[in-house]
Amino acid sequence: MKKIILLFLAITVISCKNDSKKESQQQEEKNVQKENFPENLAKVFEAHGGINTWRKSKVLSFNKGEEVHTVDLQTRKTVVNSPKYSLGFDGKEVWLDEEEEGIYKGNLTFYYNLYFYFYAMPFVLADDGIIYNKVADLTFEGKNYPGYKISYKANVGTSPDDNYIIYYNPTSFQMEWLAYTVTFNSKETSNKYNLIRYNSWENTNGLILPKEITWYKKDENGNPTEPARPATEFTLPLVSEGKLADSFYEKPVK
Repeated sequence: MKKIILLFLAITVISCKNDSKKESQQQEEKNVQKENFPENLAKVFEAHGGINTWRKSKVLSFNKGEEVHTVDLQTRKTVVNSPKYSLGFDGKEVWLDEEEEGIYKGNLTFYYNLYFYFYAMPFVLADDGIIYNKVADLTFEGKNYPGYKISYKANVGTSPDDNYIIYYNPTSFQMEWLAYTVTFNSKETSNKYNLIRYNSWENTNGLILPKEITWYKKDENGNPTEPARPATEFTLPLVSEGKLADSFYEKPVK
């Protein structure tokens, strides 16, 4: 029932002269500017490895507990494997394959890409159909974090009324907080934001991706106060420029 994940990554380390590095960085900056991101948000993408590095990547995989999440970054086809069930999106339909009927208790359509979005921050906020607006700073322990609100044009994705706010370190431009709304069930816009802290990162094939995220409680002004629950950890990250066969994302045939 379970799919077996075989991801082969070829990582080539290239030593470049200073002039070559400078030329590459300048080209990267030009390409980012063509994307029409707000200037400081473009710097956030750069701080996490660069939008070009993200665009070149084809497959992303990570573990969340016993689940192995694997995503085709171009098509967003997805497979989530665990010891007793697999679920995924084959490009057309969301599917479930269980060892025994009734083992999986969640909402498939809501869950299959939920943690991909949290894990692939900030890069998923560079998708098509996004509108960016500057918002007031978030304050935590006496420090201010500037932010941008991300909303979606109509009919983009399964929950176009969802909103995200990314808050970043004003010095390093590294992402530090994410506020988000959930409209999947209600299908109505909401002003109730959940808040996640991103403060542990690792370099995975050139992309700076989270090692863990922590949901936080908020005060009456919407600023974080204390953790709402233990951190969610991510392990065994993989990023590849090679693709997996389309059949990998299909429901197993019994």
